Order: sequence, then C-alpha cells, then structure tokens
Amino acid sequence: MIDVRMSGIGMTSARTRDRLVQRLRDQGITSAVVLDRIRNVPRHIFVDEALGSRAYEDTALPIGFGQTISQPYIVARMTEALLAGGPLSKVLEVGTGCGYQSAVLGPLVTKLYSVERIEPLYLRAKLRLEELDLRNVRLKHGDGTLGWKSLAPFDGILVAAAPISVPEALLKQLQVGGRLIVPVGAEGHQELIRFTRKETRMERESLGSVAFVPLLGGLVG
Repeated sequence: MIDVRMSGIGMTSARTRDRLVQRLRDQGITSAVVLDRIRNVPRHIFVDEALGSRAYEDTALPIGFGQTISQPYIVARMTEALLAGGPLSKVLEVGTGCGYQSAVLGPLVTKLYSVERIEPLYLRAKLRLEELDLRNVRLKHGDGTLGWKSLAPFDGILVAAAPISVPEALLKQLQVGGRLIVPVGAEGHQELIRFTRKETRMERESLGSVAFVPLLGGLVG
C-alpha cells in the first residue's frame, strides 16, 4: 500500500511525472540531478487528497493557512540556482511549508535545516519527510526571519517566501562564498535574487520575476 501511494497511479503516475519533467526541461531547467528529484519526489503526498490529481501540474496549489506548495518550475529553478556554484554542506531553508522543497533539495546537500513558523504545517511536513526517510533534513518550528543562529553560518540559504527586503539576520548567517536564493519585493513586483557573500561585499544577481506569499515573522501555533 505504501509503495502504491508513493509511486502513484493515474494522474500521479510515472508517465505524468515524466511529462512534468519534460515541461521543466523545455522551460530551461538543465540540471539532471534537480530534474531527477522532481521526477522522483511524490508531490501528491504533500497536497490534500482532493488535489492529488493536480499534483504534477506545473502550478502552485493551496496547502492551507494562506500558504501554497510552490510551482514545480520555481522549486526546480531555486534549487538549480542554489546548487549552481558547486556542492553545499550546510543549507538553511526558510519556510518549510508542506515540505516539498525540502524533499527535493534534501538529498542534494549534506545537511538541510528548515524553519516553519506555522506549527500545523511544520508537524505535517515532519511526518511527510519521515515517510520519505530523509534523515539529513532537520525541521524546527520557529521564526524564519531570524534564521537559525545556533547553527550558523550556512553555505546556502533558500527562502520560500518574499520579504520586502532581505532580513539582516539571514545575510549575517551566510558564510563567505555562500549563496542565498530569495524572492524580494511587494506582491506583483517580486524578483528572485541570488546573493553571494564575498570577503568584502555581497554580490547580487537577478534571476527574474516571481510571485510568492509574503515572508512574515512571528509564530503561529
């Protein structure tokens, strides 16, 4: 039963996933390891059962609490952009959500630490990632705008919600040579930015327009 649930049938089958991967390839995703993760992560287990037949559409879907599971293209784009500079050993993810981005990214880095401010989403993501046996992923119910200071510095940070400006705490927790992928700006005016920390400055590169839910501070029980 578990195997069938993970592998999927009908609109969640391997053939459906292959079509999604081809679409992402057509849109410019070139990383073989990223495309392989998109193909093999069972996205349908991260959405409500009623939305399962839409799990492999290239679209964001609601997961409750005003949040969404990100569009597969965006997950692939952010993951590819984060990994483009070479292997990463310690990565922070801000905004676990349902855990899908964590499931895609986790096996591609040595250790992934992920923070989620909404406790029911944190608990749900924890269960799903345990189902997938992702032992190098550690989750915390916390305020992602503060990063994870006790574990800093990180050589990679990925933010799955959009601040108006990047929280200073996240910039400070990025080690020299590290990369931060974050959507920045108000709704309707967001762009995906890759920051790279140099010895004496922060390099900034725009990766195009995006649309994310806003990054908020504080905790939701």
